Amino acid sequence: MMSETDLYIQKLIVSNPLMEPVYKDVIRAMEFPPGSRGLDVGCGIGLQAILLAEAVGPDGHVTGVDITQEFLAYAKKKVEMAGLSDMVCFKLGDMNELPFDDNTFDWLWSANCVGYPAREPLPLLKELTRVVKPGGEIAILIYASQMLLPGYPLLEARLNATSIGIAPFTADMRPETHYMRVLGWFQKAGFENATVQSFVSDVQAPLGEEKRAALAALIDMRWGEAESEMPDEDWIQFLRLTQPDSPEFILDLPDYYAFITCALFCGRVV
Repeated sequence: MMSETDLYIQKLIVSNPLMEPVYKDVIRAMEFPPGSRGLDVGCGIGLQAILLAEAVGPDGHVTGVDITQEFLAYAKKKVEMAGLSDMVCFKLGDMNELPFDDNTFDWLWSANCVGYPAREPLPLLKELTRVVKPGGEIAILIYASQMLLPGYPLLEARLNATSIGIAPFTADMRPETHYMRVLGWFQKAGFENATVQSFVSDVQAPLGEEKRAALAALIDMRWGEAESEMPDEDWIQFLRLTQPDSPEFILDLPDYYAFITCALFCGRVV
């Protein structure tokens, strides 16, 4: 039987074909300098570290740091298979106490990590800034929204309003600590040229098997644990729409269309 961590890794792998186009668009927009050295904070299983290494070229280098040893073990194997071991390395560490010297990196990237879990942002930003050279860029990518159940806006709204739907935000938190307020965090931290830009990944029928599997995995990751907060009739409808063996499986619709959005927050270290 697979562990919870292994199951989560599998979901990340399966859902990646839906997310990777966004990551590629964002990294292309960042225009990381060829030959530069960057840090991927919360690198997970290393999928973005590989894309980042390809962006900076053979003279560049990317270091990934994550708090989960199992993620890093998979990431190292993935990098070896890609033939990028000279360009990418990984280190076990906490983003709140990074195991690197001051002014080590030319830039810093973090996708779906900073802001998860939610906490007071300025101490964390101070730590991230510490390891980046003056003039270097800090890029934080946040999963922002999705529309995955076309034709069922009320059901999707109710799913989004559950604890898992709004995670890591909670009702007792200050609005300023929500991860969509990163622009304000950057401004308070004194970053220069703080900007935000949205990126979209969308899919439409007919769906190939890879995209079907990716969407099913994403739907499960977003709302698979929301049952206890949903009215029975809504949860029954959700299962009818999202189970592959159901005659109402929503991914079988001939006019299926869905999208996800991500927000890229950037700032320059003074």
